[in-house]
Amino acid sequence: MSVILDHLPELWQGLIVTLQLTAASFAGAVVLGVLVCAMRVAPVQVLRALGTAYVEALQNLPLLVLLVLAFFGLPEIGVKAEPLVTAIVVIACYEAAYIAEALRSGVNSVAKGQGEAARAIGLTFGQSLRHVVLPQALRTVVQPIGNIFIATAMNTALAAAVGVVDLTAAAQRVNLIEAQPIPIFVGAGVAYGLIAAVAGFVTGRLERRLVILR
Repeated sequence: MSVILDHLPELWQGLIVTLQLTAASFAGAVVLGVLVCAMRVAPVQVLRALGTAYVEALQNLPLLVLLVLAFFGLPEIGVKAEPLVTAIVVIACYEAAYIAEALRSGVNSVAKGQGEAARAIGLTFGQSLRHVVLPQALRTVVQPIGNIFIATAMNTALAAAVGVVDLTAAAQRVNLIEAQPIPIFVGAGVAYGLIAAVAGFVTGRLERRLVILR
Protein backbone atom coordinates (compact mmCIF):
# COMPACT_ATOMS: atom_id res chain seq x y z
CA MET A 1 0.00 0.00 0.00
CA SER A 2 2.86 2.36 0.80
CA VAL A 3 4.21 2.05 -2.74
CA ILE A 4 0.90 3.42 -4.07
CA LEU A 5 0.97 6.32 -1.63
CA ASP A 6 4.61 7.07 -2.50
CA HIS A 7 3.73 7.33 -6.21
CA LEU A 8 0.21 8.69 -5.85
CA PRO A 9 0.84 11.82 -8.02
CA GLU A 10 1.99 9.75 -11.02
CA LEU A 11 -0.85 7.26 -10.64
CA TRP A 12 -3.39 10.04 -10.14
CA GLN A 13 -2.20 11.79 -13.30
CA GLY A 14 -2.49 8.49 -15.15
CA LEU A 15 -6.06 8.08 -13.87
CA ILE A 16 -6.93 11.58 -15.11
CA VAL A 17 -5.62 10.72 -18.58
CA THR A 18 -7.64 7.48 -18.52
CA LEU A 19 -10.81 9.42 -17.68
CA GLN A 20 -10.11 12.00 -20.40
CA LEU A 21 -9.42 9.27 -22.92
CA THR A 22 -12.60 7.41 -21.96
CA ALA A 23 -14.85 10.49 -22.08
CA ALA A 24 -13.50 11.82 -25.37
CA SER A 25 -13.48 8.41 -27.07
CA PHE A 26 -17.00 7.57 -25.95
CA ALA A 27 -18.37 10.97 -27.04
CA GLY A 28 -16.81 10.52 -30.46
CA ALA A 29 -18.11 6.95 -30.65
CA VAL A 30 -21.68 8.08 -29.91
CA VAL A 31 -21.62 10.76 -32.63
CA LEU A 32 -20.08 8.44 -35.22
CA GLY A 33 -22.23 5.52 -34.07
CA VAL A 34 -25.44 7.49 -34.67
CA LEU A 35 -24.27 8.32 -38.21
CA VAL A 36 -23.36 4.70 -38.93
CA CYS A 37 -26.69 3.52 -37.49
CA ALA A 38 -28.52 5.97 -39.77
CA MET A 39 -26.62 4.50 -42.72
CA ARG A 40 -27.47 0.96 -41.59
CA VAL A 41 -31.24 1.65 -41.60
CA ALA A 42 -31.30 4.09 -44.53
CA PRO A 43 -33.58 3.31 -47.50
CA VAL A 44 -30.61 3.79 -49.88
CA GLN A 45 -28.85 0.48 -50.55
CA VAL A 46 -25.41 2.04 -51.04
CA LEU A 47 -25.56 3.68 -47.61
CA ARG A 48 -26.68 0.43 -45.99
CA ALA A 49 -23.78 -1.38 -47.65
CA LEU A 50 -21.27 1.22 -46.48
CA GLY A 51 -22.63 1.09 -42.93
CA THR A 52 -22.51 -2.71 -42.91
CA ALA A 53 -18.95 -2.72 -44.26
CA TYR A 54 -17.85 -0.27 -41.55
CA VAL A 55 -19.36 -2.33 -38.74
CA GLU A 56 -18.06 -5.65 -40.07
CA ALA A 57 -14.56 -4.27 -40.61
CA LEU A 58 -14.21 -2.60 -37.21
CA GLN A 59 -15.76 -5.46 -35.23
CA ASN A 60 -13.43 -8.01 -36.82
CA LEU A 61 -10.15 -6.22 -36.19
CA PRO A 62 -8.36 -6.16 -32.81
CA LEU A 63 -8.26 -2.70 -31.28
CA LEU A 64 -4.55 -3.05 -30.50
CA VAL A 65 -3.81 -3.69 -34.19
CA LEU A 66 -5.75 -0.56 -35.17
CA LEU A 67 -3.87 1.52 -32.57
CA VAL A 68 -0.47 0.31 -33.75
CA LEU A 69 -1.37 0.79 -37.43
CA ALA A 70 -2.61 4.33 -36.79
CA PHE A 71 0.31 5.27 -34.54
CA PHE A 72 2.99 4.07 -36.96
CA GLY A 73 1.13 4.22 -40.28
CA LEU A 74 -0.45 7.68 -40.26
CA PRO A 75 2.89 9.58 -39.96
CA GLU A 76 4.06 7.66 -43.05
CA ILE A 77 1.34 9.38 -45.11
CA GLY A 78 1.91 12.79 -43.53
CA VAL A 79 -0.77 12.66 -40.82
CA LYS A 80 0.88 13.46 -37.49
CA ALA A 81 -0.84 13.83 -34.14
CA GLU A 82 -0.14 13.40 -30.45
CA PRO A 83 -0.44 9.80 -29.20
CA LEU A 84 -3.40 10.80 -27.00
CA VAL A 85 -5.27 12.30 -29.99
CA THR A 86 -4.51 9.25 -32.14
CA ALA A 87 -5.75 6.93 -29.39
CA ILE A 88 -8.98 8.93 -28.95
CA VAL A 89 -9.77 8.84 -32.68
CA VAL A 90 -8.98 5.14 -33.07
CA ILE A 91 -10.92 4.05 -29.98
CA ALA A 92 -13.87 6.27 -30.98
CA CYS A 93 -13.98 4.74 -34.47
CA TYR A 94 -13.70 1.23 -33.00
CA GLU A 95 -16.43 1.66 -30.36
CA ALA A 96 -18.70 3.45 -32.86
CA ALA A 97 -19.28 0.12 -34.60
CA TYR A 98 -20.69 -1.31 -31.37
CA ILE A 99 -22.72 1.83 -30.63
CA ALA A 100 -24.22 1.64 -34.13
CA GLU A 101 -25.26 -1.98 -33.66
CA ALA A 102 -26.78 -1.28 -30.25
CA LEU A 103 -28.75 1.65 -31.69
CA ARG A 104 -29.84 -0.42 -34.69
CA SER A 105 -31.28 -3.05 -32.36
CA GLY A 106 -33.16 -0.24 -30.64
CA VAL A 107 -34.44 1.10 -33.95
CA ASN A 108 -35.64 -2.38 -34.89
CA SER A 109 -37.59 -2.56 -31.62
CA VAL A 110 -39.64 0.52 -32.58
CA ALA A 111 -42.88 -0.39 -34.35
CA LYS A 112 -42.71 0.18 -38.11
CA GLY A 113 -45.94 2.10 -37.88
CA GLN A 114 -44.10 4.85 -35.98
CA GLY A 115 -41.83 5.59 -38.95
CA GLU A 116 -44.64 5.22 -41.45
CA ALA A 117 -46.81 7.63 -39.46
CA ALA A 118 -43.93 10.15 -39.32
CA ARG A 119 -43.45 9.98 -43.08
CA ALA A 120 -47.22 10.21 -43.60
CA ILE A 121 -47.25 13.65 -41.97
CA GLY A 122 -44.50 14.85 -44.27
CA LEU A 123 -41.29 14.20 -42.30
CA THR A 124 -38.24 13.15 -44.29
CA PHE A 125 -36.32 10.00 -43.43
CA GLY A 126 -33.78 12.02 -41.44
CA GLN A 127 -36.46 13.97 -39.58
CA SER A 128 -38.48 10.86 -38.70
CA LEU A 129 -35.31 9.14 -37.52
CA ARG A 130 -34.20 12.12 -35.44
CA HIS A 131 -37.53 13.17 -33.96
CA VAL A 132 -39.54 9.91 -33.76
CA VAL A 133 -37.50 6.72 -34.04
CA LEU A 134 -34.15 7.45 -32.35
CA PRO A 135 -35.60 8.98 -29.14
CA GLN A 136 -37.64 5.79 -28.61
CA ALA A 137 -34.78 3.53 -29.67
CA LEU A 138 -32.37 5.14 -27.20
CA ARG A 139 -34.66 4.28 -24.29
CA THR A 140 -34.41 0.59 -25.11
CA VAL A 141 -30.62 0.47 -25.35
CA VAL A 142 -29.51 2.41 -22.28
CA GLN A 143 -28.00 -0.68 -20.65
CA PRO A 144 -26.13 -1.85 -23.80
CA ILE A 145 -24.76 1.67 -24.33
CA GLY A 146 -23.66 1.71 -20.69
CA ASN A 147 -21.88 -1.61 -21.20
CA ILE A 148 -20.09 -0.14 -24.23
CA PHE A 149 -18.98 2.81 -22.08
CA ILE A 150 -17.49 0.37 -19.58
CA ALA A 151 -15.81 -1.55 -22.41
CA THR A 152 -14.42 1.74 -23.72
CA ALA A 153 -12.90 2.52 -20.31
CA MET A 154 -11.29 -0.92 -20.17
CA ASN A 155 -10.03 -0.69 -23.77
CA THR A 156 -8.25 2.61 -23.07
CA ALA A 157 -5.61 0.51 -21.27
CA LEU A 158 -4.40 -0.56 -24.74
CA ALA A 159 -3.40 3.04 -25.47
CA ALA A 160 -0.40 2.48 -23.21
CA ALA A 161 1.05 0.35 -26.02
CA VAL A 162 1.38 3.41 -28.28
CA GLY A 163 2.87 5.79 -25.74
CA VAL A 164 -0.15 7.26 -23.95
CA VAL A 165 0.68 7.59 -20.27
CA ASP A 166 -2.67 6.52 -18.86
CA LEU A 167 -3.30 4.65 -15.62
CA THR A 168 -1.93 1.38 -17.02
CA ALA A 169 1.22 3.03 -18.35
CA ALA A 170 1.71 4.92 -15.08
CA ALA A 171 1.40 1.66 -13.14
CA GLN A 172 3.93 0.01 -15.44
CA ARG A 173 6.39 2.87 -14.91
CA VAL A 174 6.00 2.73 -11.13
CA ASN A 175 6.47 -1.03 -11.22
CA LEU A 176 9.72 -0.64 -13.17
CA ILE A 177 11.02 1.49 -10.31
CA GLU A 178 9.62 -0.38 -7.32
CA ALA A 179 9.29 -3.95 -8.69
CA GLN A 180 6.11 -4.54 -6.66
CA PRO A 181 3.56 -5.55 -9.33
CA ILE A 182 0.88 -6.98 -7.03
CA PRO A 183 0.01 -3.88 -4.96
CA ILE A 184 0.55 -1.54 -7.92
CA PHE A 185 -1.65 -3.40 -10.40
CA VAL A 186 -4.22 -4.33 -7.76
CA GLY A 187 -4.54 -0.61 -7.08
CA ALA A 188 -4.89 0.12 -10.81
CA GLY A 189 -7.48 -2.66 -11.11
CA VAL A 190 -9.49 -1.21 -8.24
CA ALA A 191 -9.51 2.17 -10.02
CA TYR A 192 -10.81 0.59 -13.24
CA GLY A 193 -13.38 -1.32 -11.18
CA LEU A 194 -14.60 1.92 -9.60
CA ILE A 195 -15.03 3.50 -13.05
CA ALA A 196 -17.10 0.51 -14.14
CA ALA A 197 -19.15 0.56 -10.93
CA VAL A 198 -19.97 4.27 -11.27
CA ALA A 199 -20.91 3.79 -14.93
CA GLY A 200 -23.13 0.82 -14.03
CA PHE A 201 -24.83 2.79 -11.26
CA VAL A 202 -25.51 5.79 -13.51
CA THR A 203 -26.74 3.55 -16.33
CA GLY A 204 -29.09 1.70 -14.00
CA ARG A 205 -30.56 4.93 -12.63
CA LEU A 206 -30.97 6.36 -16.12
CA GLU A 207 -32.60 3.20 -17.42
CA ARG A 208 -35.10 3.11 -14.55
CA ARG A 209 -35.92 6.78 -15.08
CA LEU A 210 -36.55 6.32 -18.79
CA VAL A 211 -38.69 3.25 -18.15
CA ILE A 212 -40.89 5.29 -15.82
CA LEU A 213 -41.18 8.07 -18.39
CA ARG A 214 -42.30 5.73 -21.17
